[in-house]
Amino acid sequence: MSKFVAFLLIGGVLTVLGAANIKGNISSIHWYNRRKVAERDIPKYGKCMGSGTLIMGVSLILSALLEVIFKTAILDYIVLTGCVVGLAIMLYGQIKYNKGIF
Repeated sequence: MSKFVAFLLIGGVLTVLGAANIKGNISSIHWYNRRKVAERDIPKYGKCMGSGTLIMGVSLILSALLEVIFKTAILDYIVLTGCVVGLAIMLYGQIKYNKGIF
């Protein structure tokens, strides 16, 4: 049950942050990860980073809800897949718009 609550809380936070980033508010991203982003690229960067964060958050929430319904641990693969896809999208955005990881 504690795993369920933790997944829901973390997933909720990531979902809210992702939605804020998609709307153009990139202040939740570390300053050193956004310092080289050009002013004209901020909306694109926010959408890319926000999409990755949103995917990770939704995968956590979905996994928690499905685990309660079906009582199986195989749904952790949803989290793994969501996190890998989300991080890949974020890494792409970081390299493309920040010109590197840092």
